[in-house]
Amino acid sequence: MAESHPGQLQVFKAEFFKALAHPLRIRILELLLEDEQSVQELQRSLGAEQPIVSQQLAILRAKNIVEPRKHGTTVRYAVRDRALGELLSVARKIFNNHLAGTQTMLRELARESRRR
Repeated sequence: MAESHPGQLQVFKAEFFKALAHPLRIRILELLLEDEQSVQELQRSLGAEQPIVSQQLAILRAKNIVEPRKHGTTVRYAVRDRALGELLSVARKIFNNHLAGTQTMLRELARESRRR
């Protein structure tokens, strides 16, 4: 059986999702979907150190997920594509469905253990 190699499109998709695969980056995106913000504003909202916020923004910038916008002497960040909000919303629905299924299973396990 021949080994399957991912095409460029699949690699691009995987790299995009890898860029999203960090809790702090997800939270940054949620904040930026509300409104563009500076590193300092993100720091305050996240309770994170400036180097950490800047590092996470750099990863999102490298994948063209966020873009910097110069406002006077301040650099503000914005989500490049508003459809990202839809993607995060769909992911939230999937997670809720998964958790609902897990809760049902846990309730069934609890009932089963009480019967014993």
